[in-house]
Amino acid sequence: MNSFAAVSTFVILMGLLTGCSDSERKAVPELPKRICWNAFASSDVLPILPTGDKAAVYHRPFVLVEDLDSVTCSLDIDGVWKFLANATLQGFEDQIDWTSMDKANSRPINVGKKGIIWDSGAAAYFICEPSKGPNSPGKYIDLSIDTDGVPNEAKLPSVLPALMKQFVAFAQSELKCSASNGN
Repeated sequence: MNSFAAVSTFVILMGLLTGCSDSERKAVPELPKRICWNAFASSDVLPILPTGDKAAVYHRPFVLVEDLDSVTCSLDIDGVWKFLANATLQGFEDQIDWTSMDKANSRPINVGKKGIIWDSGAAAYFICEPSKGPNSPGKYIDLSIDTDGVPNEAKLPSVLPALMKQFVAFAQSELKCSASNGN
């Protein structure tokens, strides 16, 4: 092979390689307008989602009927979860345990009765119905959002509190809880 042919082959191969990387940049896959029980606007979640080819959202109906009942919504990109929203009904306020999040250098946020944010998620809870005594459970709703593969983690402190506020408002409305029960 002469030098002209070798250079031409090299230029063609480089063009093919760079063409793939530059002209077909991945984006976040298309999502419905609202996700996770319609609690979140997709446009509000997009800034913290990684790129990929296919997105899927999985959840069962948002119903919490007995102590420790829980529902989770998973937004998966290319078959791997990247955004999780979870709600758990607790019978007593002292059952809400965020020890693992506290170890992740959590900081308070002004959401629900108590809210926190850490490097990959946020949590908040509110009182739907207070306990009337040590043997009479109430309804304490423990909410969390977890993320994975966030392309720009610097966006999390501005995006997660707003998402958590949406989640609290949605859960209060969906569960018919008053926003004035100690929140």
